[in-house]
Amino acid sequence: MFGLFHSEKDGFSVPYLSREVHLLFKKYSDNDDPYKWVKRQSNDMVLSRYDDLKKTVTTSADPFVTALKLAIAGNIIDYGIPQHFDLDETIGKVLASDFAIDHSKDLKQSLSEAKSVLYIGDNAGEIVFDKLFIETIHHPDLWYAVRGAPIINDVTLEDANYVQMNEVAHVIENGYDAPSTMLSHCSKEFKDLFSRADIVISKGQGNLESLLHESSKKIYFLLMVKCDVIADILGVKKGQFVVARNVVENENCHSKRKGRHRQNVCLDQSFLDGATFRNSDNAD
Repeated sequence: MFGLFHSEKDGFSVPYLSREVHLLFKKYSDNDDPYKWVKRQSNDMVLSRYDDLKKTVTTSADPFVTALKLAIAGNIIDYGIPQHFDLDETIGKVLASDFAIDHSKDLKQSLSEAKSVLYIGDNAGEIVFDKLFIETIHHPDLWYAVRGAPIINDVTLEDANYVQMNEVAHVIENGYDAPSTMLSHCSKEFKDLFSRADIVISKGQGNLESLLHESSKKIYFLLMVKCDVIADILGVKKGQFVVARNVVENENCHSKRKGRHRQNVCLDQSFLDGATFRNSDNAD
């Protein structure tokens, strides 16, 4: 099953297949952006709460962690999977929970040292939570990446302009219309930025699916785990929240889940000892 996420170079992957399915949907519906109204509705839903969310961040004991948790809570806004979501319930849950994999301290330290940051967005609505986190980070050279064209409810330049992301970050399109970041298909401008950024922050499961094979030790994955396959790869439970640095392929990698050695994908061993793990078998 892992091969579905890992075989972009062979011309097939889950994100690529999803793109092809939705291209057919756009063709036969004669609509270049079938989710346009859903994206606007999602953006408006979160924008209407922005002041309250910002107050939650600024009055918290740790604004960085609170804004980070809210950014991950926003990952629940996903119309590419067949499930109902309750945003308020998810916000409450993430604020009251520990991360199933926690590299948040390492992320904060890396951000303080980075000269440039690339933040890869995921979904509309979620982008507003991203803006709040980016505003909290307040980094002088942060780039926010969106899809090159409409695909499902993923963020586009139109969404970035609508929520005024340019107030807190530079905005760049990735040059491709997959619900993911398939580097081999992205524009040269985006690939150059990806290469030179000191830190890459990857939001959501779709981006993780296409960037799992990247060996760079500067990628942080922020997501709510939405399927059992990804949960098994990361050694957590579906529905848990993750801040994980550098998921890489390593035949000898070690998973702290039940103390077993895994033979597929895991967190970079050099960071496992510094990460905080919840026992996924006893998690709520």
